[in-house]
Amino acid sequence: MSREPQAEAVIDLDTYRSNLEALRAAAPGALQMPVVKADAYGHGLAPVARAAREAGADWLGVATGAEALALREAGDTGPVLCWLAAPGADFTSLAEADVEVTASSAEQLAEILSGSTRRPKVQLKVDTGLLRNGAFGPQWDLLVEAAVQAQSAGRLEVTGVWSHFACADEPDHPANDEQERVFTESVEQLEAAGIAPRLRHLANSAATLVRPSSHLDLVRVGIASYGISPDAGLQHGVALQPVMTLRGRAVSVKRVPAGRGVSYGHTYVTDRETTLVDVPLGYAEGVLRTASGRARVGVAGAQVPVAGRICMDQLVADVGDLPVARGDVVTLFGPGDDGEPTAQDWAEAAGTIAYEVVTRLGGRIVRTYRGER
Repeated sequence: MSREPQAEAVIDLDTYRSNLEALRAAAPGALQMPVVKADAYGHGLAPVARAAREAGADWLGVATGAEALALREAGDTGPVLCWLAAPGADFTSLAEADVEVTASSAEQLAEILSGSTRRPKVQLKVDTGLLRNGAFGPQWDLLVEAAVQAQSAGRLEVTGVWSHFACADEPDHPANDEQERVFTESVEQLEAAGIAPRLRHLANSAATLVRPSSHLDLVRVGIASYGISPDAGLQHGVALQPVMTLRGRAVSVKRVPAGRGVSYGHTYVTDRETTLVDVPLGYAEGVLRTASGRARVGVAGAQVPVAGRICMDQLVADVGDLPVARGDVVTLFGPGDDGEPTAQDWAEAAGTIAYEVVTRLGGRIVRTYRGER
């Protein structure tokens, strides 16, 4: 009896390493920070982080302190930066684990310093126009003043200053030039106040690919490292390959006549005699229900439609007259090398972005890794 998973995400770590190599070549003068937040965009935090280090990653980036500590618990000892924390976060544990943290306001910097038994390493984040996290306008003045006082007193070490683009996946958007200008002025202000950080970083995946002026000392590569373009229309010429393949094994195959409704609500009606295949992947696993009736899957070397509504635990595919049997593999998305849909195809079917397609996966999906060393 086969013991293969009935719902599986296959993660190709060799492809991931190759993507990092290609991205390093796109920004040869900068250090590289693969971003492994959100469980490595759904690909698995610890295995992906190890592969990143094996590929020569200078830094790893995560959103939360919990993610940073999970890296340490998994054995990672290299430079790590985290950047998102609500009031009351345990910055002491992060300092003791030699994790660099981000201060986005003078108030947050005070929290970082409060009760710390070690001199924390801190990077300052300036909001240059995304209007999300980071010190904006007069807040930046207060953060610089507080950081200068604390560093002069020997209470912390400011190691970096950074920001994040709002529109880097739209290369001609005027906000990009404006954010670079504001970032340059903010760094100059910090240096004039007496702090010369080792690292200045602004570039995300899109800017790494198409905006060399923003590469500075370090680039943060997130979605692109997983082989997915930040935007389907972004022209960059860097060879990237999707890392994840999502697939399930057919649990039911049945021949049905024309005129039969399929799945909840009978929103799909067979227009001919056909074969329907039940696949054990649904919205409990993070498969987007909004792709119902629009997405396609790969089976027997062809793409076929998802028939009707995606359910909690399963979806139905209309395979026509293709020779499909129980236990055969049905691929929701992958690199596209064998004609199967990609995560971008599913994103377009669901009216979202490919980031969400891969990051939301969970539930009963088993991750299988190729290329582990």
